Amino acid sequence: MDVTGAELMQPLDAAASVLQTGCAGNGMPDANQPAVRRGPRAKRADSPFGVVAVQPLNLKRPQSLEKNHRILAQPGFVLHSYPYKESSLIIDFFSRDHGRVALVAKGAKRPHSALRGVLQTFQPLSAGWSGKAEIRTLIGAEWVGGLLPLEKSALLCGFYLNELLVKLLARDDPHPALFNHYVSTLNQLAHGEAAPIVLRRFERALLKETGVAADLTLCTATRDVVTADAIYVVDPERGARLARPADPWPRVSGQTLLDMERGNYADATTQIQSKFLMRALLAHHLGGAPLNTRQILIDLMQL
Repeated sequence: MDVTGAELMQPLDAAASVLQTGCAGNGMPDANQPAVRRGPRAKRADSPFGVVAVQPLNLKRPQSLEKNHRILAQPGFVLHSYPYKESSLIIDFFSRDHGRVALVAKGAKRPHSALRGVLQTFQPLSAGWSGKAEIRTLIGAEWVGGLLPLEKSALLCGFYLNELLVKLLARDDPHPALFNHYVSTLNQLAHGEAAPIVLRRFERALLKETGVAADLTLCTATRDVVTADAIYVVDPERGARLARPADPWPRVSGQTLLDMERGNYADATTQIQSKFLMRALLAHHLGGAPLNTRQILIDLMQL
């Protein structure tokens, strides 16, 4: 599917636009527009062009939603949730413009809660929250739609993506490009595209977005372009260089590195070598923390 994440997010953007207008179906005023305040009349002065000019008054600008710690109609996805107290949930929410945020969904576990069937993984949502603490308060969420559900092995791959995001993304660190890549990846998995290739591309995009991925086309020792028929290793902290006998990292061909940088995984050797390379790089940047879903994927799909 040649559908980009940005194109898939159009329904979310449309819903956000509706929620931010003067009426979103419930007659609520536009929270993004400052309230009209009555103040002293503006002073009038003669204009050099023969018309009456109005001198601007020095009025304080109303605080923005950001300063009031209130966010509305933000596209995003639930990455993970767990119970909180008797009737609430703590939500790990991946938003387009605010990154990964922790939200408390009060009363979401109650049988008749409007949030009960909405806060599901892999479902495009438009959400709002308030507060400035580490855990904010969810004030609303609506299902937007636009993506096919994940099934069977694709569902497990989706949980793998979510686990990567939870463990590698810092809180409150926006990554709109990665968000769009996440949406595209879910769409590709839902349409049955080859999971190993889809996952390798996402893993590489994630490391690039978090600033820990070096340019695989350059040898760090010489700054020369890698040679397709040479054998290299990728130092997780420095990048690619020619392999040495004592290196602990997976050995890959220069062609594999060139293919990975271009996002081209058509070659069978590239698929195999990139699998072990990305596994080693992710393990390093996770600091030894295990990936539960990857182990299941390895057992079931030999990824």
